[in-house]
Amino acid sequence: MKIIDWYILKRFLVTFFFTLLILIPIAIAIDISEKVDNFLEHPNLGIYQIVEEYYKNFTIYYANTFMPLALFIAVILFTSKLSNNTEIIAINNAKVSFTRFLYPYFLGATFVTILSLLMNHFVVPKSSKIRNKFEKEYISNARAKNELKFVSDFSLQLTDSTYIFIRNYNTDSNSGYDFTSEVYDGLKLKSKLVADNIRYNVEDSTFSIQNWRLRKIYKDRDSIFSGNKMDTVFNFTPRDLIYKSELSQEMPSDELYKFISISRKRGVKNLNAYLVEFHKRTSLPLASYILTIIAVALAFRKRRGGAGVNLAIGIGIMFIYVFLMKISEVLGAVAGVSSLLYVWMPNIFFGCLAIYLYFYARK
Repeated sequence: MKIIDWYILKRFLVTFFFTLLILIPIAIAIDISEKVDNFLEHPNLGIYQIVEEYYKNFTIYYANTFMPLALFIAVILFTSKLSNNTEIIAINNAKVSFTRFLYPYFLGATFVTILSLLMNHFVVPKSSKIRNKFEKEYISNARAKNELKFVSDFSLQLTDSTYIFIRNYNTDSNSGYDFTSEVYDGLKLKSKLVADNIRYNVEDSTFSIQNWRLRKIYKDRDSIFSGNKMDTVFNFTPRDLIYKSELSQEMPSDELYKFISISRKRGVKNLNAYLVEFHKRTSLPLASYILTIIAVALAFRKRRGGAGVNLAIGIGIMFIYVFLMKISEVLGAVAGVSSLLYVWMPNIFFGCLAIYLYFYARK
């Protein structure tokens, strides 16, 4: 690397972290103003607990969320400053091509991309679990707290031949009623277990069923058994009964991928909400390269109005990107569509824009 590369890379990273450090306190200040009443409602809630369990993980989450925005703004500000100081003119006079000029920017974008990938796949899910738990206990209203508490009319395929049905289940007390388990041999029913009540035992991962009746079907006869209580094992846990996007945000990527694979084998109809979260963890960090090309191409030439015009154009483009990203996440979660295609749609669209601006800037 040449001296100019180190100079650009150093100033690029300094501007990036400075921009990120500006955005985070603003987000924290806004959040405090919105939630201070919730904190005051709990006399036993101390400042240390608020900072340790909530705002530390809040900072991790939003620092990762703001990375593409901070990168985009940093590149525009720094490159506009180079242009206004006629430093880019000197670089052009030295016969440095636009492609070569992008080299230190791509090194910086690579650093941000790797950092964001590690955050997305491993760090943020663990911190989100702690933050969401805090929000449920101290911030969320009663309706939100009960959102994940009750499950009604749920069916699940445990294996190729075993199916279960639960009329109602309370994930808070780990108990439910009207439970049915059916085992098939092809299309033929082999056995059917029915219980009035079912409870999950966290200590040994077993289920206790009450007032149960088991019917086994043979070729020429049926056998019926019954009892008041029986402890048994099923190939599922209460968490498998809840399919909410919040749970996907709390699982590291390896655990999320395993969960999706198991759920798909069990015949869960719509897993796109989980697939959107899984694909987004990769697509958003890799957008750093696309946003870097767009930002450099916009700020490469000196404009009348200086950095303010470039920044206004950049914020407008970033707003459109975020808007398309949110729309694609909603559409990608709909059953029957390709979640991978929808998640990558903003990157594809802005990738085409980046290619156009790249060739335009080369001229």
